[in-house]
Amino acid sequence: MSEVSIRDLRNRGGEVIDRVERGERLTVTRDGRKVAELRPIAPLAVKARVLVERWARLPRVDPEGLRRELDQTIDAAL
Repeated sequence: MSEVSIRDLRNRGGEVIDRVERGERLTVTRDGRKVAELRPIAPLAVKARVLVERWARLPRVDPEGLRRELDQTIDAAL
């Protein structure tokens, strides 16, 4: 985990937050001591109702037809 001093956080706060937003975890230091951690916030969980609605809009898959297409496309000897 990378470190950033309080001075750097104050002087380049926007850049530091951009790094965190891209997924980096940073330890904030004061006089060389670790005092805090900056990390991205986990995305919110999707509710079951939303997942069911999304699932209902997915195209139907014919498992046997998919298998036939795969067998035609991919060498079965692999």
